[in-house]
Amino acid sequence: MLETTFVDYTFNNPLMNASGVHCMTQKEMDELSESAAGAFVTKSATLQHRDGNPEPRYYDVPLGSINSMGLPNLGLQYYLDYALDRQNKFETPMFFSVAGMSVDENIEMLKVIQESDYKGITELNLSCPNVPGKPQVAYDFPLTEEILTKVFAFFTKPLGIKLPPYFDLAHFDEMADVLNKFPLTYVNSVNSVGNGLYIDTESEEVVIKPKDGFGGIGGEYIKPTALANVRAFYTRLNPSIKIIGTGGIRSGKDVFEHLLCGATMVQIGTELHKEGPAIFERISKELEELMTEKGYHSIDEFRGKLKSIVD
Repeated sequence: MLETTFVDYTFNNPLMNASGVHCMTQKEMDELSESAAGAFVTKSATLQHRDGNPEPRYYDVPLGSINSMGLPNLGLQYYLDYALDRQNKFETPMFFSVAGMSVDENIEMLKVIQESDYKGITELNLSCPNVPGKPQVAYDFPLTEEILTKVFAFFTKPLGIKLPPYFDLAHFDEMADVLNKFPLTYVNSVNSVGNGLYIDTESEEVVIKPKDGFGGIGGEYIKPTALANVRAFYTRLNPSIKIIGTGGIRSGKDVFEHLLCGATMVQIGTELHKEGPAIFERISKELEELMTEKGYHSIDEFRGKLKSIVD
């Protein structure tokens, strides 16, 4: 019922982790691989090992989370070694996320992946909002086009990009015009909503240390924004460019809404951090139950078929 085809591969369901959550180490990625998730993605890698921002840098709040992680990871080669070893054991691929600290670093990492034997799917993160002094690349439309032009001059493997949330219809139009020029496999919408603030009223202070408490907001807070971005790009991008929906998924109903908006797969971050990998079994069951109630036998029967109100 939940089988999902993506890049010529068939996954048991459309559920994944969001990069950054439960995917730092080989142990965590093995736990995702052994869970009920349909697929999983690595921590966003930089060329070298990176410690990230000072702690505390992640804080769970009632309706979500705030974080300013700063891209802590074990370095490109650590994750590439893991990916190459894994693909000899499994038919379905993993997703490999990269997030360089500069355009040149992204190009260098993608060249390493291109020249390797890695056969999976790569995600270029153009939307990290939590590196001090570094703007989110994907808010600069000409720069995004420049980067993708350089990338697709040599990169021939399946490639998606992770986008920040957009809030203006004109920005959806402008970014879609850029993305439609390239043979992208997918876009991932959305990363956390950048530079929110959460306050502990008892101590009268912020709850995370980096950037004076400013951090990316995730979880239930951002679901309406995430759904809007999924829908906006689904209706604007070439049909060959798939959508991964990310943001505010706590239940099977939330997954259903992302799929209804046009997502092919979905990623879970904040709630995975709170609940652990067992969440994938719970949510897949809830999605199946909802589909059964509605009389759907496959996701393709309703994917992208969100209705508008008409007279």
